[in-house]
Amino acid sequence: MLPANDITIRGNMSQALARIRPVQRAVSIDRDEGGPRPLSRREKAAIIVRLLLAEGTPIPLTSLPEDMQEGLTEQMARMRMVDRETMTAVVEEFVNELEAVGLSFPGGLEGAIAVMDGHISPDAATRLRRQAGASSKGDPWERLVTMPPESLLRVLEEESIEVAAVMLSKLPVPKAADLLGRLPGEKARRVAYAVSMTGNVEPETVRRIGRSLVTQLEAEPPRAFSATPVERVGAILNVSAAMTRDEVLKGLDETDAAFAEQVRKAIFTFQHVPMRVAGRDISKIVRAVDQPRLVAVVAAAQSRPELVEGVEFMLANMSQRMAQALREEGAGRGRIKDKEAEDATNAVVAAIRQLETAGEIVLVSEEEDP
Repeated sequence: MLPANDITIRGNMSQALARIRPVQRAVSIDRDEGGPRPLSRREKAAIIVRLLLAEGTPIPLTSLPEDMQEGLTEQMARMRMVDRETMTAVVEEFVNELEAVGLSFPGGLEGAIAVMDGHISPDAATRLRRQAGASSKGDPWERLVTMPPESLLRVLEEESIEVAAVMLSKLPVPKAADLLGRLPGEKARRVAYAVSMTGNVEPETVRRIGRSLVTQLEAEPPRAFSATPVERVGAILNVSAAMTRDEVLKGLDETDAAFAEQVRKAIFTFQHVPMRVAGRDISKIVRAVDQPRLVAVVAAAQSRPELVEGVEFMLANMSQRMAQALREEGAGRGRIKDKEAEDATNAVVAAIRQLETAGEIVLVSEEEDP
């Protein structure tokens, strides 16, 4: 039988069955004692599809493997007429199968990987995707459209103009436009023109290109770390003591000045708060930091001039009642030890980074005004 679990299909089949049954009971059809021959599952599927199409129900047959689509169409071409009793029996069987379904699973390995995304390791997902690609089953473009633009861009830059044109033609328009905009001007123009020449490309050729691209992309060794070296070093130095951070950056300058400059751009310390944080986000940040840590930061600014600008920026963008309370408590703390001051400012920085990762705030780039 045709696999289906769509609520619309189930409802339309039930309505069709309700209309068929009364007429079927009123019409007597003579049959031989032996009864009609049993129908194959493909014949039953053809009856269901024909009835659904007659009911005006959209059927996502394109999600089926192409050999199944072809076999179903050929079966419909061989059939002529089906009596009402047979049609009713097939529909009843189909509706009963639908009603018996308690849980459905995604078709194919790629669908299963999509469901398990985030619950299995990246290495396991990569190995499974390689197996899926090696089996040559399914549509390779379903996998390609889910790949990150950075991976696809590398392929666009290395492949021929013709292959690049086919890729852009198969990708969703927003992603294709984004990738085209990242290509050098001359190649972007040539690829855009080549897209106009893809009208006569055969489907099998497009499928072979897709398989080749998937194999090429899946052949790349998996990364042990999702973040870049610059991001990892920057994240570590973010919460390091100021003395340690300065010594490391000085050493990086001597070893690799270019890398050191990139790390400096990736670093976010408490001194960056006035420049990189929008005032409207301060309320979210202070809610994410323990009150004693906030008091310690305010108190530390009394003896550390480098913290004054950041503290005043935070106090100016929170409720005046809370700001006044923090000022009073901070004044009562007296001098703060270096270790406690470092821990308090690092707590604020950690809260900002967590909110940024969660998408609750957006840091202002150094080229923009907060």
